[in-house]
Formats: sequence, structure tokens, C-alpha cells
Amino acid sequence: MSSVTRIDTVRLGGQDGPETGVQGFGAMGISEFYGATDEAAARDTLDAALEAGVTLIDTADAYGSGANEEFLAPFLAAHRDEVVIATKFALERRADDPSYRGIRNDPAYIRSAVENSLRRLGVETIDLYYMHRRDPAVPLAESVGTMAELVREGKVRFLGLSEVTGPELREAHAVHPIAALQSEWSLFSRDVERSAVGAAADLGVTLVPYSPLGRGFLTGAFADAAKELRGDDFRARQPRFTGENAQRNAALLDPVRKIAAAHGATPAQIALAWVQQRASVHGLAVVPIPGTRKRSRLLENAAATRITLTGDELAELEPIAGLVAGDRYPDMSFTAVGREV
Repeated sequence: MSSVTRIDTVRLGGQDGPETGVQGFGAMGISEFYGATDEAAARDTLDAALEAGVTLIDTADAYGSGANEEFLAPFLAAHRDEVVIATKFALERRADDPSYRGIRNDPAYIRSAVENSLRRLGVETIDLYYMHRRDPAVPLAESVGTMAELVREGKVRFLGLSEVTGPELREAHAVHPIAALQSEWSLFSRDVERSAVGAAADLGVTLVPYSPLGRGFLTGAFADAAKELRGDDFRARQPRFTGENAQRNAALLDPVRKIAAAHGATPAQIALAWVQQRASVHGLAVVPIPGTRKRSRLLENAAATRITLTGDELAELEPIAGLVAGDRYPDMSFTAVGREV
């Protein structure tokens, strides 16, 4: 029997949704964006996730241009009944142009994408299928309607959206119930609270925060991010990790470190505990998906679900997001905030 303490569970999208741990696992970094990966260590990390009750495994067809889904296939084959697999469509990449990034929400693309993901993952049904990004040129009723057809056909169990506004979430939910909304949410990034969080709470939609550690910045690991990140790390080109922005943002971590010391915890655990506590603050289920390629970090992250911050501590952390220098991405037009009225 494992000596690892398992985390609590929650149901995505209400009582009819799949049961998962209250913290999930973001698999993106295994295949791309954060430099080279030790595959053996990454597979050991997946095993650690299962031992800890971290059962929501999040991937996308765009991560490694399908390689991330393929990497997860053996793990899913061995543990299919124990995990909830979430993947996404919409970010189009082309083999003949590695720099190309397009957004596709049209029905033909959705149907092609789901078949490819099913094949790469080696599963008959995808538990949670997300629209990764929204193309405003395609009516939501058209794209979500196609996703709903996939549910009726048994190819998908539950539907999710990523980076949509509150009104967009309400519109989609009227076409077919949405179980989960995945958006960036952390001590550094709170624009999701403008309209999406309230809508999710009203509709019973679970929030699945990605980058809950601010792409690692909230761990306190980057005293001078611009100098410490290698060229194959996409953060080296992100505004918050660049130049004076990086220096200003590093200074914002002082209260996080202070609170961490009081709890005998790490800054990362305090940042994750803050995200987990959004559930009680906003009255909805919250399942963040921090990513890591190390067993030790996975167990550290999972332990954060046991930390409860006091009212005074939450108040001390409250101003941080408003002081962050730099946007989440160099181009914010493809995010929900780029469409907020």
C-alpha cells in the first residue's frame, strides 16, 4: 500500500460529472515548451500522481503536435479506469511550418481532431474534451453543437471550454452542458474573475486553472528570469519573464515567502493553496492542473491541498495580481480577456 496521502475528490460539472482529485496534472511540459525531458522521470511522475489521487490528466493535440497524447497512451492503457483524461482541439499546427499557429473551431476540423486524439491516446472515449481556443468567426452554437454530437456518438463523455468569457460560457452551456472551464488563474493572473468565474458558479461549471504557479514564477525559482531561462524555454519570450518586468515581479513574492515560512511550506504550495481556496471564496469547484516532470514536485504540489490560508493571509496576497508587470502572453488577442467588453 502506498504511504502517500491521497488528496480529496470532487466531481467536475456537478453530481453527474466525473470524479477526480481536487488537483489535476498538466502534462504539457513533458513534450514541449520547458526544455528537454527525462522520459523515465516523467513516467515516474505520472505514477506518483496516481498514488496521490491526482487523477485528472490534462493534455492537448497541440502539445508536441500530438506527441504528448502519444506519450500518455501507455499510462492510460495501464490505468484507464483510474484516471480522467482531458484533451483539447482548436490550436492548429502544421508539419511543414513549425512556427504556424492557427485556431480552428469548424465542425470538419473538430471531427478530424477528435479521431486523431482518440487514436493517439489509444482510448475509445475521451472523458473531457475541450475547445482549446475560441474562433469568434465560428458561431458557438455550431462548434459546441458538433462537440455535443460527439457526446451522443460516445466519442466524448463531457465537454469543456478554455479561455472563454462569461457570456460565451453561458451561450455554450445553453447548447450543451459544459462540465469544465479551463483558464489561467493564479496569484499573478486573475482576469478570469471579470466575468467567467461568476458565470461558472451560476452554471455549476468547474474551474480548471492552468498555470496556477504562474508558469513557475510563483515558485520563487526565478530571481532573474531573463538570464536563467534557455532559448528552448518559451518563457524566455513571455513578457512577465523579461527584463525589468521579471525583476519587478520577483519582488512581489515577498509576502508569499513570508506566509510559506509560517506554514512550514514552500512558496509554490502557498500559491496553489490560494488557487484551491478560490473554491470557497467563489462558491464553485476548482481543480488546478500544475505541471511538473519530477515526482518530488508532484507530491509537493499535492500536499498544498491540505493547506488552509487565514483571512489575514488571503488579504495580504490580494494585491499581488494588480501589481504584476507584463501580460500573460505577447499577444493577448486569442485569450478571453482579448474579447471582454
